Amino acid sequence: MIFAAVDIGSNAMRLLFCRAYDVNGKPHFSKEELIRLPIRLGEDVFLNGKISDKKAEKLITAMRGFRELIKVYEVDGYRAVATSAMRDASNSDEIIERIKKEADLEVEIIDGKLEAQLVFSNHIEELLNPKHSYLYIDVGGGSTELTLYSNHKVIASKSFNIGTVRMLLNKVEKDEWELMKEWIKKTTLGYSPLRAIGSGGNINKIFKMTKKENKNISYSKLKGINDMLNSYTYEERVEVLGLKPDRADVIVHASKIFITIMKTADIDDIFVPQIGLSDGIVHDMYDKAKAKK
Repeated sequence: MIFAAVDIGSNAMRLLFCRAYDVNGKPHFSKEELIRLPIRLGEDVFLNGKISDKKAEKLITAMRGFRELIKVYEVDGYRAVATSAMRDASNSDEIIERIKKEADLEVEIIDGKLEAQLVFSNHIEELLNPKHSYLYIDVGGGSTELTLYSNHKVIASKSFNIGTVRMLLNKVEKDEWELMKEWIKKTTLGYSPLRAIGSGGNINKIFKMTKKENKNISYSKLKGINDMLNSYTYEERVEVLGLKPDRADVIVHASKIFITIMKTADIDDIFVPQIGLSDGIVHDMYDKAKAKK
């Protein structure tokens, strides 16, 4: 089976084609293609409360292209979701209706709780040490989703309006930081040893910068990379480090979010499986397809 997942985020939108198959009764997933477009809807929404006509046109044009690719791949199923920016946009219903009419694609705006659930649909528990508890951290452009996992089950999850594009635009309330820290301290109390799992484009990029073969980054290493990134100007991050322009300005905010969470929860290292929301959507579709059969 092959599935398509569309993730309309606050910084970028993604289309993932992924093939799913069984080997000896266990599911395996192979990414066929990932297309990423840096439309940055959050730039409009977090400043003006709505998506501008210009970005709406870009979004709808992109979705028409996605629809054609989905047809060519002859997928067994697709799901398109929109997250923080579309949640906050006053004209999101109008744009969703336009996408349905002009691109022939159904898009659902999901809340932070469902976003966290989908991110955690990646069967990540199969890679974890059952003796540890884990705090799953998914950092996006508009929000950060946290999920505490222990003893083979989800204990608690919460979404906070702390995201890289919001921070770039200076639109994160100080109270939101305090709420997140309080939730972390209260929720993780008594869960030890505690490790972190990181997802999202920025932590994946940071992991690649470490040039490590195993998928763990220590807190001290992450802090060192954060200091290094902040020692460069935006232009130098693009020219010297080779970061994409739409990554170079937000990656420093992402690293701050991860460091703050790990420090608050007293976590020494973070596991980076290099998966995200679009992967979770595929896994969720596969599980539902198997259950129907």
